[in-house]
Amino acid sequence: MAAEVSPASVQANDDVLTVCAISLLAEIIGNVLHEGLGHAATALLTGTKSGVLTTVAWSSDFDSRLVAAGGSLANLVAAMVFWIALRGATGASVRWRFFPLTSLAFNLFAGTGYFFFSGVTNFGDWAEVIAGLQAHWLWRGLLVVAGIASYYGDVLVVGTTLVRYVGVPRNATRRLLKLTLIPYSSAVLLCAAGLVNPIGIQLVWQSALPGAAGAHSGLLWLRYYIPRGTVPERRSDGIDRNYACIIVAVGLSLVFIFVLGRGITLHQ
Repeated sequence: MAAEVSPASVQANDDVLTVCAISLLAEIIGNVLHEGLGHAATALLTGTKSGVLTTVAWSSDFDSRLVAAGGSLANLVAAMVFWIALRGATGASVRWRFFPLTSLAFNLFAGTGYFFFSGVTNFGDWAEVIAGLQAHWLWRGLLVVAGIASYYGDVLVVGTTLVRYVGVPRNATRRLLKLTLIPYSSAVLLCAAGLVNPIGIQLVWQSALPGAAGAHSGLLWLRYYIPRGTVPERRSDGIDRNYACIIVAVGLSLVFIFVLGRGITLHQ
């Protein structure tokens, strides 16, 4: 059942610092799921003895196609979990609903964005997956097509979910812009952490920048593709300031940059 859209929900004032904090937390979780769970954990569980985990890459002596695909697969599974959690959060505040929404967006975009990126550049996770296969050009073409189709689907899912379950009306143009542009800006965190990675500075523009600014670009234009007739199913007041969330986000961001960014050696 659709919730009544009031002028207050359209003009609600969202605290910028808290929105930034939630976005940073979601960005960190999405990255750790991709590199840590998807790549590193899969590698260690399938025979790799040790490797270096950073915010931009997992590096070890030998990685299989499964390890290369693991990052995207972990993000896509996580996206489903966050979507289910958001649908079930009927009594949660808009602040707590916004967290699984941003996590859903980051995981979906990272999970499918790599298809297109690897298909076009022949670099990255899915380029490793298809490396050495016959009719390589065909596999690259399929990655490009799959990437475009799945990414467009992601945009529709995230935009529709933002309206329905977070409760932001389609006509709340300024609010939609704020709640998508700020999360997109969290890409700065990945780039900052990439600057101190021990593998090589080139990974900043080869991995961190495309993986954040590129993959998350759907946030910049998804408001134009929210289907007509999509209406809020829950009320949405403004996101109020939460100092606990801000403090946790700042602390984890520092750890993300200066600990994980510098690399952690993991052993089986």
